[in-house]
Amino acid sequence: MNNSVIQRFPYRGFTLLELMVVLAILAMGTLLLYPNIGSVSARSFTAQVREASSLLNYARRTAVVTGQPTTASFYVDRSDEENAEQFRASTYSTSDERHERWQARGIALAYRDSTDQRQAVEESVDVTFYPEGGSTGGALILSLNAREAVISIDPFSGRVATEYRDD
Repeated sequence: MNNSVIQRFPYRGFTLLELMVVLAILAMGTLLLYPNIGSVSARSFTAQVREASSLLNYARRTAVVTGQPTTASFYVDRSDEENAEQFRASTYSTSDERHERWQARGIALAYRDSTDQRQAVEESVDVTFYPEGGSTGGALILSLNAREAVISIDPFSGRVATEYRDD
């Protein structure tokens, strides 16, 4: 009697190995999905820092190549103002100096000048690059929640360096 039951139902349920494989696949899927959900603001912050750093490098390169001073302007978030769309769409340049613009989107902006005095940017801050390679110098401090990035501009060489300071 016992032998006939085994022959009719030779395998019942899952083996321990099969259960462990399924649980491992679920765990890997969770690990891949969870960081993408929680770090949207972190990726946005990093993208804005790279964008600001790229603008500074572009302004430096433009000043050296064209032989004209180039100014990079950094503006605080104006998303609550009615003319924000006009501001974003506008470009400004004169015959003797070029202006490049960057606008913060949801992050705080501060500026540390060459005398090491830090001040919050209320409207805008300008960094000018000169044809011989120099600049007005200083450091832009971008922060979002506990994340902070410092973009340093060397006043003599105009070189731009980015440093992330996460708490």
